[in-house]
Amino acid sequence: MASLGTGSVIENVIEKGYKPVGNANPISPNIFCADPTGIEYNGRFYVYGTNDQQQYEAVGDDGKNSYEHIKSLVIYSTDDMVNWTYEGLINVGEIAPWIYNSWAPSIVSRVEDDGLTHFYLYFSNGGAGVGVITATSPVGPWSDPLGAPLIYQNMEGLKNCPAPFDPGVCIDDNGVGWITFGGGRGDESTEEMPLVSKIAKLGDDLLSLDSEIADLPAPYFFEASELNYINGTYVYTFNTSWVSRDVWNYEGYDKPATCSMAYLTSKDPLNTDSWEYRGHYFLNAGETQMDFCNNHTHYLKYQGQYYILHHTMILQENMPTDGGFRSICVETLDLNEETLEIKLTGGTRTGVEQIKAFNPFVASFGSTMASCAYVGFEYGAEGEVYAKSLDAGSWTYLRGAKFDTQPDRFLATVKGTGRIEIRLDDINNSPVAAIDFDCEEFTTVYTDALEKIKGTHDIYIVFSDSDIQLEAWQFKTADNG
Repeated sequence: MASLGTGSVIENVIEKGYKPVGNANPISPNIFCADPTGIEYNGRFYVYGTNDQQQYEAVGDDGKNSYEHIKSLVIYSTDDMVNWTYEGLINVGEIAPWIYNSWAPSIVSRVEDDGLTHFYLYFSNGGAGVGVITATSPVGPWSDPLGAPLIYQNMEGLKNCPAPFDPGVCIDDNGVGWITFGGGRGDESTEEMPLVSKIAKLGDDLLSLDSEIADLPAPYFFEASELNYINGTYVYTFNTSWVSRDVWNYEGYDKPATCSMAYLTSKDPLNTDSWEYRGHYFLNAGETQMDFCNNHTHYLKYQGQYYILHHTMILQENMPTDGGFRSICVETLDLNEETLEIKLTGGTRTGVEQIKAFNPFVASFGSTMASCAYVGFEYGAEGEVYAKSLDAGSWTYLRGAKFDTQPDRFLATVKGTGRIEIRLDDINNSPVAAIDFDCEEFTTVYTDALEKIKGTHDIYIVFSDSDIQLEAWQFKTADNG
């Protein structure tokens, strides 16, 4: 329907959100999430993480992030590395009701005999083991093919590993799957060589183990196993512990910094002696002028560049909590595929650069944003995600939209009563488009009254009132309907 044309204006806007609009980190401006993994599919970069937001909502501003309430994972996606679509929740506790918790996912995919790409998402069942859920889309729906954990405490063949969690999974060039995991301190552990980190070959179904469980000789191992396969070599990464490095026997390598990420390489993964220590490559956030926290990373190549996913606590800095709630961030990673040398780096607040312009002429979800102020999410019956204004003058922000031609129409699918304005480059600029509406169900509302727009701009979508839901929006020209 056409905009109601009430002539109303939004006089007051919220000046700042929790995430500065000039920063690309964290990827989410309004959801706490951690322990990231990622995958590329059909040109998009998908990121999955522990849903710290679930813990935060359970305990409130004065509570602590002790993780016990977390039974879901979150999904984000992007194709430009700064504007991220919140794809919603994976309610693991409903999909697999036998779990204790769902933390620290690791994802792989492959094309199966049915011609479909199948996604295998492994997760920590608290500290008690590893579960796996599957889907034929990167955003689900997900199912529990085993109805039980894949890895669990005191299972046959598992020794000296009281907390077999934090899975890291890869598929090598021969199509063989591998899984790493581990945690806690066993009877055979020392501070310098805990021998609680493990590796095993996965069965052809990627839902079983098809080998012995072998030790990974990871010095000062703490947690956060991950596994990559690069240039014919298995690359195992892990989080080092908080203890002092009183014993160090790795000539040519500095002692790893406190709670930093380090790595090993091997061409014979079940042979413990074949693994070579290669140094530490990613510092704790506390070493880069942020708060210290645990450390968990995953890296992958996207559009020709390696990126490292990690988490910090920078989002909570501007919020009324100091409970240890984490946020996923992204940096570029200098990884030499020939030598497998990784240049030591650390997290930043600014994050990565935008790698392509945002297209405002393609329909975008309301849950796509680079930042926001007082905007949350509402969920539909089938898991759909809608942006929802939480206060008058709230807004979402998108970076680097390219208007290569003058749009003729702006339209948005909305629910609620009020006004949405589009402002460019500065939240206090006059609107270039606006719609007014009063609808109890989602309705597509449009306006043909647009100011002149050309070139590349940042976009603010401003809400006049609370409880406005935005499903999708886009600009149109006569050529694209």
